[in-house]
Amino acid sequence: MRRVGVSIAVLAAALLAATVQPAQASRYLRVGIFDQAQTVFPSNPTQTFATLKQLHVQEIRVTVYWGGQFGVARRKPAHPANPADPAYDWTMYDHVVENAARVGIHVLFSIYGTPPWANANQALNHAPTKGADLQNFAHAAALHFDGAAKAADGTTVPAVKDWLAWNEPNNPVFLAPQYRKSGSAWIVQSAVDYAKICNAVYAGVHGTLTAGERVACGGTAPRGNNDPKESRPSVSPLAFLRAVKKYGLKTFDAWDHHPYPAGQTDQPTTAPVNAKGAAATAVTLGNLSSLIQLVTKLYGNKRIWITEYGYQTNPPDTLLGVTYAKQAAYLTQAFAIAKKNPRIDMMLWFLLQDDPNPNGWQSGLLTASGAKKPSFAAFMKMAAAGG
Repeated sequence: MRRVGVSIAVLAAALLAATVQPAQASRYLRVGIFDQAQTVFPSNPTQTFATLKQLHVQEIRVTVYWGGQFGVARRKPAHPANPADPAYDWTMYDHVVENAARVGIHVLFSIYGTPPWANANQALNHAPTKGADLQNFAHAAALHFDGAAKAADGTTVPAVKDWLAWNEPNNPVFLAPQYRKSGSAWIVQSAVDYAKICNAVYAGVHGTLTAGERVACGGTAPRGNNDPKESRPSVSPLAFLRAVKKYGLKTFDAWDHHPYPAGQTDQPTTAPVNAKGAAATAVTLGNLSSLIQLVTKLYGNKRIWITEYGYQTNPPDTLLGVTYAKQAAYLTQAFAIAKKNPRIDMMLWFLLQDDPNPNGWQSGLLTASGAKKPSFAAFMKMAAAGG
């Protein structure tokens, strides 16, 4: 019989051990790609994963939707911690893991999107009403991808050991609301909700007691306005990190951040500055040390992941894009910066291929038509050299 739960005492012991165990310096930087369109919905999966292998990609990030159009939970499960509950359909994500395993690539699953039955019929970007519902789903997901589960066709599903709770929770697109007024004061509601979200994912994944699992919290966007009265309020990365600590985020194996440059004039080493000499609120690669220092102060010597980073190109993006040559140079420089930092052990480039929509994101190593940019060779050389 497969494990679908553990005793409270065993789980508590596991969580305590994970909390107090010191993080060791990374021996290498695991590099890869985040491109949902190409890895989950490829027109030619054989070609796509052959390209990823050619690039020496070691890890891909994939968003696993809990609810919604691409959600695993098609309805409320009767036994939510059991991956075999008939309400769950893992087929789409099984295919991704199988495709990746065939070419020796690890998968990082990012759990995102609350089904309506778990958040009083609100949108995907609203937190679940009960953290236990998300914990049960995370537990079921980690069990299904523990390396022993069977797919619908009877084959064994390869293991997934890396997990991320949500995506950019300091951005209202992915977690709403960002603020809530209590009397005359404003509360960072996104931090309140996210502390519960990541506690749930961490407990659910580690509750399987499967060896080698890692759970990251954060996945934070690089900027935030810290103004609840704005039309689109958001929270800056450092303020968000302090707030989740305040509101009860217990622990994690890695803190994840997306240190995108502010614009086309910024190099990877460019540190953001605010007007009139005020301390920067953004965290890019140029001042990532400020984030690492705060993580250390609040949570100790945790690992640091970068699961989104990239420069768009002109063509086709005439507003924010850099030249093809600069994209390749900045890619090489950015990964070299990460490789030199002993706390960073994962960095993923966004994207593999440009969005065919001209208004979409254009940071691919390939053009929308599939032509290789100079950054393709730059990534391949960097990855072949071990990060």
